[in-house]
Amino acid sequence: MSGENDNRPVPPGSGPNAGACASPCVLAGPAPEASSAAGSVVRTLAEEGIWSGPEPGHLVSPFPLPLSSREIALLVELGPALQAFYRALNRLWFGKGHDWARDWLNRGKPEWLLEVARMGHFKQHLPLLIRPDLMLGRGEMWITELDSVPGGAGHTAAIARAYAGEGFPVIGGARGIPQSFAAALREFAGRPDPVVAIAVSDESADYRPEMAWMARALRSEGLEATCVHPRELIFDEEGLWLEEDAGRRRVDVLWRFYELFDLRNVPKSDLILYAARKRMVRVSPPFKPFLEEKLALALLHHPELETFWESELGGGFALLKRLVPPTWVMDPSPVPPHAEICGLRFRGRPVRDYRELAEATQSERRLVLKPSGFSPLSWGSRGVVVGHDVSREVWSEALETALRSFHSSPWILQEFREGRRVEVPYHDPRTGREGMLSGRARLCPYYYVCGDQVRLAGVLATVCSDEKKLIHGMKDAVMTVCSEGGDSSVQDG
Repeated sequence: MSGENDNRPVPPGSGPNAGACASPCVLAGPAPEASSAAGSVVRTLAEEGIWSGPEPGHLVSPFPLPLSSREIALLVELGPALQAFYRALNRLWFGKGHDWARDWLNRGKPEWLLEVARMGHFKQHLPLLIRPDLMLGRGEMWITELDSVPGGAGHTAAIARAYAGEGFPVIGGARGIPQSFAAALREFAGRPDPVVAIAVSDESADYRPEMAWMARALRSEGLEATCVHPRELIFDEEGLWLEEDAGRRRVDVLWRFYELFDLRNVPKSDLILYAARKRMVRVSPPFKPFLEEKLALALLHHPELETFWESELGGGFALLKRLVPPTWVMDPSPVPPHAEICGLRFRGRPVRDYRELAEATQSERRLVLKPSGFSPLSWGSRGVVVGHDVSREVWSEALETALRSFHSSPWILQEFREGRRVEVPYHDPRTGREGMLSGRARLCPYYYVCGDQVRLAGVLATVCSDEKKLIHGMKDAVMTVCSEGGDSSVQDG
């Protein structure tokens, strides 16, 4: 999200009619032998503008990734537990006591943003969309992080609709994501017909095509929704407005698709903040940087907070503690001689200084370093260092970087969890080639919060080859959605 002045022209691909490719994707098929489902996915992503570049963005599968009834039940159970976790984290930040935890969450944040977060009428606001990243294990899943400003919802919804049209029982159904999103927005606005602006910044421009698709899908659900660049918003003493062919429309809900660390570089962000503070518009996700910190997962494991979490989360505490790998905040503060870093052991002994881990061998470095949040390095796998995938020198320097950054932008240390191997058939829309990909899968379930109800609206699955330690969307990855029931065409390796 780079800084720009407000007089520059609106970038192509934004505005009410955004979404179609300026240069259509060049496709090699679908090849005659490709299944009708793979062809349907390819056509949907290309023709509806979600693949906005000159070539397709990833491999597709002729099948959704099937999940067992047990795995689906776990995903359904996880949604309310994560909503309760966000609610408890909010109470922790606003409540009394546990000042050390609040201090960790506030590190590196400007005071003006913390003052916005403290405003009384924002106090109960929590994310309407919850999306964890889950590594799919054998009989288990692991939460590697939570994303409060997640992309991929429109992409997932479009793929789900294509598979559902071919008769597959996709989780959430053909309209699960837009239907649930629309319900959440109506509940949040407190009215059945809110005007919604999805504001996508320059830093998030790669997601503008899918957000434009989502706006169109929301209109199909009966909402007045438009994808805009923040520069397009019009402000006056009554609120924020959209200029449309039929005239100006006052915005009831602004969907913030930009990171808080880049807020000062987003055009008209000060006017958006002013309108929100004066209750002229409702904004989601809320302006609460502490809800966007990965170190919240470390707090879940901290023994000083165990009583708090048990009280706030009930049975959900045991579930989350089981699914979240042990995680620590890279705090360089000296540890007293009689103390240790809670739960962290190296070569059978408790650790008192994170620098001790610099001596770890490759097999001992099954650990991951990540920027916690409020940093350009904290999203899109930027800044992530997998210990056993780098040299000892790189690992040692990464430890030092993490410790030096604590006061301005904390990092976390997390145990590495390797998912089970799966095999999925694929179709390459660039070449027409068909094959099987053996790799590991990351699941991204999309949960929408409608009052007290948490809806599992869809699940994106990304399968990367075994040598990839970090799983994310890439051209040689298979991206599909998840469905109910087993399928012998998708093998468990």
